[in-house]
Amino acid sequence: MDTHRTRHRYPRAVALALALALAMDCALLSPAQAQSYPNRPLRLIVPFPPGGGNDILARAVGQRLAESINQQVIVDNRGGAGGMVGGQIAATAAPDGYTLFLGSLGSLAHNPALRTNNPYDPPRDFAAVTLLATSPFILVAHPSAPATVKDLLAAARAKPGVINYGSAGTGSSLHLTAELFKHATGINLTHIAYKGTAPAMTELMAGQVQVMFSTMPPALPQLKAGRLRALGVTGPARAKAAPEVPTVSEAGVPGFTVENWQGIVVPAKTPAAIIDYLRREIAKVLEQPSMIGVLAAQGLDAAQVPVSAPAEFDKRIREEIAKWRKLVQAANIRVD
Repeated sequence: MDTHRTRHRYPRAVALALALALAMDCALLSPAQAQSYPNRPLRLIVPFPPGGGNDILARAVGQRLAESINQQVIVDNRGGAGGMVGGQIAATAAPDGYTLFLGSLGSLAHNPALRTNNPYDPPRDFAAVTLLATSPFILVAHPSAPATVKDLLAAARAKPGVINYGSAGTGSSLHLTAELFKHATGINLTHIAYKGTAPAMTELMAGQVQVMFSTMPPALPQLKAGRLRALGVTGPARAKAAPEVPTVSEAGVPGFTVENWQGIVVPAKTPAAIIDYLRREIAKVLEQPSMIGVLAAQGLDAAQVPVSAPAEFDKRIREEIAKWRKLVQAANIRVD
């Protein structure tokens, strides 16, 4: 037996097997994968009940994505614990491209910043696919309250703690936006937490609280009816849905910008080729005129494709977590 030849035969055989396996993996994860993926329905988890803004967005995207990829996209509402229930389900799903998660400012940035018991860590447990849409919050006031941002600041400084602001609950995006506003301006407003945006809006119209930050859809009808007054929007530019309303930055708090946002993530370790395939297909969906109309009706702007690249979306998530964690610590906000 030629031991010298035997010693070299096995390494070559092993190397050949490894090369073959690598080639097969590369083939599986190549752009040609679109021919075999997806071959069954996709599940899009929404961590909130049906009927809300996130659900409307998910169903609009899901319907058009299903038409584009010729596979059903099932919207799975898993509400509870401020988005943590749905987030945990998505984070622990198989990383095979068949489970998508509609993440948002609240579920992907606020929860990790707020909660020591958050069951998932977005940078670790999710892979970013694409940013879907952004929208500002809007600062609205009862007609009897100060009429401008500058007037509000002056009144709050004259009588610290006298002016009440409402929110959708402690730790909600509306609460944290107001706390960031307080932190940026040095004023003292008293927080009144409600169980959702609707009851907070009702109490604002009744004059039980004087101001609140709101998402655009529930605020716009009340503004048009004259029940509330708009003081400013929190985006970097005026909102298309209310171009007459100044930004908070131009109205008296230079540099103050907060955007609500939604995007798609998948479980960590999902193959890069699948992520790229989903990003490209969703980008096509966002370009459809009918989709742009759906977003506009919700006060949302479709994210520009270059901004929604996975690396850019991942960077945004990480930066937002750090930003809100700093605020939570400074304001000593507790929800656990």
